[in-house]
Amino acid sequence: MFQLPMLPRVLKQLFNRPATNPFPAVHLPKTMTGFLHQVATGKAKMHPPVEVPEGFRGKIGYHSEGCTYCGMCAKVCPARAIDVSRENKCMTVYAGHCIQCAQCTEVCPKGNLFMTKEFLTATTDRYAQDMVLE
Repeated sequence: MFQLPMLPRVLKQLFNRPATNPFPAVHLPKTMTGFLHQVATGKAKMHPPVEVPEGFRGKIGYHSEGCTYCGMCAKVCPARAIDVSRENKCMTVYAGHCIQCAQCTEVCPKGNLFMTKEFLTATTDRYAQDMVLE
């Protein structure tokens, strides 16, 4: 007998909504700059991004209040995106280097490091002001 184990899944997918998000527009505009200009002048509408699921690991966030500068986060970071100086009582997080693994958030004893829901972090300057957290 001939079996098609994927047939139920294919049939289910035929009737489900697409998993992709039509962000920023339903159809790809000819130029993104032109599209953004049209949005600014009210000639076009931008689709909002989809809500991110619970537990989503977006851009890393950091609150300096209460940080003990123990350096545990820097030790577990595989991307070496965190620099900690106990002597100077400062910590720098390079979000452009972060690979969103969230290991630092798990070992932080004070919970000062966290993963945000921000996912639009593309930039040409990995050391831009909004990509370096202090």
